[in-house]
Amino acid sequence: MSGGWQRSTRKTRLPPNWRALRTEAHRRNPQHICHICGQPGGDTLDHKQPGDNHHIDNLDWAHDRTPPHCHRYKSAAEGNAARPRARRDPEPHPGLIDPPNGRN
Repeated sequence: MSGGWQRSTRKTRLPPNWRALRTEAHRRNPQHICHICGQPGGDTLDHKQPGDNHHIDNLDWAHDRTPPHCHRYKSAAEGNAARPRARRDPEPHPGLIDPPNGRN
């Protein structure tokens, strides 16, 4: 599902104190309760709100590599929402187009 870090610039945008933030997030939530589904075992520190707000209040654990993969679904939904949509003129349904010369 997840494309990983291959094309992402996210890792380079993490703050210098990222390790300390991870340590604090672990201290605050030692069972790694997933902030998305509420179950223990979150394996990825997630930004609850998309963007580069690295404040500890915006960080919590989510399932990524382990089921139910909450982080992957959340990230995919955020990416799809941010993607510009191609606009095209709506076409009439073929069954609603009048036949040529008035034939049925």
